[in-house]
Amino acid sequence: MANLKEIRNRISSVSSTMQITSAMKMVSAAKLKKAQDAITAMRPYAEKLTYLLQDLSASLEGDVAGKYSEERAVNNVLIVAITSNRGLCGAFNSNVIKEINQLVQTKYAGKKVDFLTIGKKGNDILRKSSEVIQNNSSVFDNLNYENVAEIAEYLMQLFADKKYDRIELVYNQFKNAATQIVMKEQFLPIVSQTSQASNTSTDYIFEPSKEEIILELIPKMLKTQLYKAVRDSFAAEHGARMTAMHKATDNATALRNQLKLTYNKARQAAITNEILEIVGGAEALNG
Repeated sequence: MANLKEIRNRISSVSSTMQITSAMKMVSAAKLKKAQDAITAMRPYAEKLTYLLQDLSASLEGDVAGKYSEERAVNNVLIVAITSNRGLCGAFNSNVIKEINQLVQTKYAGKKVDFLTIGKKGNDILRKSSEVIQNNSSVFDNLNYENVAEIAEYLMQLFADKKYDRIELVYNQFKNAATQIVMKEQFLPIVSQTSQASNTSTDYIFEPSKEEIILELIPKMLKTQLYKAVRDSFAAEHGARMTAMHKATDNATALRNQLKLTYNKARQAAITNEILEIVGGAEALNG
């Protein structure tokens, strides 16, 4: 059994760790509320914009989406990995990396796959074994639509210039504080939903023409899609960190209680031994 000083040092160390994890949990909980409100408010807009585009394009003849919907033989693939800048959030980042590895080994086996990272953790891992063409970790320092729209424009230009035949997004979707769902979405070319949209076609009056409206909506839809993915990941990160720090605090509390019990047992045993030594010494003097 460890001596009393060692146990006291461990109790002090665990208590300090517990204070840190508890503080981090409260900080993440405060940030989560704001991030959750932002993604909850944005989802209906993003979904309605996508639905409108699908519904309008379903009734058009030909390929009005043009360069952003061109289906090509898939040889060069770009995967946009959306992770966090900081750790201590459980399996949040590792789940994205696992999904990416599975995607590369199955769907894109034998293809040339490059990466564009949003988040420092994903960049640190992927650049060790793959080509990372750009890292955008700083976007989380000031997360707004304009900053994410610049990244979306860069991706659209890469696809339009035929540098990549397909662009995929991999990120954590926020469900609740305890649950994050790893998502993979095709960003470009635009996924055709003609059959689905035609079943729900609505009669609209267009001003200007339908073609002009769709050509205006496509870049906006793509920017909104990427912004929603980054917002989802941002909210999911705080949820994952809050949950991880809650579990860490509970584990530290349980460990501290166990150490205190061990300390009390050791202290009691030491006192008992001292009493026995005193009694034994007294009996020896009397003898």
